[in-house]
Amino acid sequence: MAKQPTTSAEGAPTSADVDEGFVSAVREGLRGSQRDYTKGPIGRAILVLAIPMVLEMSMESVFAVVDVFFVSRLGPQAIATVGLTESLLTIVYTIAMGLGIGATAMVARRIGEHDSEGASQAAMQALWLGVVVAAALGVAGAVFAPDLLRLMGAEPEVIRQGTSFARIMLGGNISVLMLFLINAIFRGAGDAAIAMRTLWLANGINIVLGPCFIFGLGPFPELGVAGAAVATTIGRSTGALYALTRLIRPGARVHLAQRFLRIEPIIMWRLVRLSGSGMFQIFIGMASWIVLIRILSTFGSDALAGFTIAMRVILFALLPSWGMSNAAATMVGQALGARDPDRAERAVWIAGRYNLVFLGVVGACFLFFAPAIVGIFSHEAGVARYAVDCLRVVAAGFVFYAYGMVLTQSFNGAGDTWTPTLINLICFWLLEIPLAWVLAVPLGMGPHGVFLSLTIAYTSIAVVSAALFRRGKWKTHRV
Repeated sequence: MAKQPTTSAEGAPTSADVDEGFVSAVREGLRGSQRDYTKGPIGRAILVLAIPMVLEMSMESVFAVVDVFFVSRLGPQAIATVGLTESLLTIVYTIAMGLGIGATAMVARRIGEHDSEGASQAAMQALWLGVVVAAALGVAGAVFAPDLLRLMGAEPEVIRQGTSFARIMLGGNISVLMLFLINAIFRGAGDAAIAMRTLWLANGINIVLGPCFIFGLGPFPELGVAGAAVATTIGRSTGALYALTRLIRPGARVHLAQRFLRIEPIIMWRLVRLSGSGMFQIFIGMASWIVLIRILSTFGSDALAGFTIAMRVILFALLPSWGMSNAAATMVGQALGARDPDRAERAVWIAGRYNLVFLGVVGACFLFFAPAIVGIFSHEAGVARYAVDCLRVVAAGFVFYAYGMVLTQSFNGAGDTWTPTLINLICFWLLEIPLAWVLAVPLGMGPHGVFLSLTIAYTSIAVVSAALFRRGKWKTHRV
């Protein structure tokens, strides 16, 4: 017989019951849940979804932090190589995340409608698109890697050290794309625990192999900065293969049976339409990132290395928040599929409050302990000065990012990908980029001006998104 919750004299649950409920949600989330997310308490449903999603996103950020941690021992040029190559990989991340937006929205909507066949068909079409695009990008990236680094303003020594790293990362981009895409399918289906385990596996391999290939430990060759690319690609590829085996296993919410292998033009076009606007949405942000990197590169390798370190640390905080945001997107998609828009809206505001508490604490830690955090990655005074400044300036806006991230993903979960696309276009290209250049160059603020522009842009996104979300047009969007 199940234990009945104890209550206070007034009949309300005690703090012990609240704690027990949270622990129970944690266990359910980590174990994997088959619950129907269109029914039952919203807060618990968000926690069960968000806990594995937060851990999944934390693992994704570990890729970035681990690489910088080991590569930083090779000097500023090596760190700059990682930063510039990551900026080149934005096109891969753009496509992966765009396809993921479309796949999550379609799979979540079909699951909410209790149409597992439709969810599986949508997932298969997304994978076909991903394979074709990854093959084309991989060939182009591997061939033109040094030219792309030069185009990004890399110094000659950075190009010499970083060409192999860039070729491996760009040429092996299918590992990134498939990992993002398959995990997006799992998230849409509500199978967040599988996506979490996939990233655990991929990261474990990367953490073990990273120092082995970089420094030549034991029987491994000493590859320097290129070793980080080898370890990361092997780790991500292994994770993607594991995730694929879970998709073809019978009994799952999304099962890629042989009958789904054929191309379905109608579903493919619907996915292309959704993903296309999703890609453009991400591209706007990623492209603005490349421009910011280009502006920073004019101030030398120390500024670029400091920015790279700070942003990797910031991603370590923000990517878990994307986990909470992805949970909100899944709740929105499935609730709209079940024709319950009010449940979808309540889920978004609850997820936003949870995210606010988390990012508020993390932001305060970054403001007070920035020098100590940066010191883990670099002891060079020039690099550390820029990294500390960036960390503090960007962290000052964390309380706004908390709601902005949840709201943006909620639009996407509803299939309304154009609203956040237009918001990004205005806030990044009409505000952030011009402001970054004006503050950094004409006003003489240097890199500090670029850091300020980041905070201002992301805060603006949060405010505009909240205003448009309250209008409610996303509730009637078809997927």
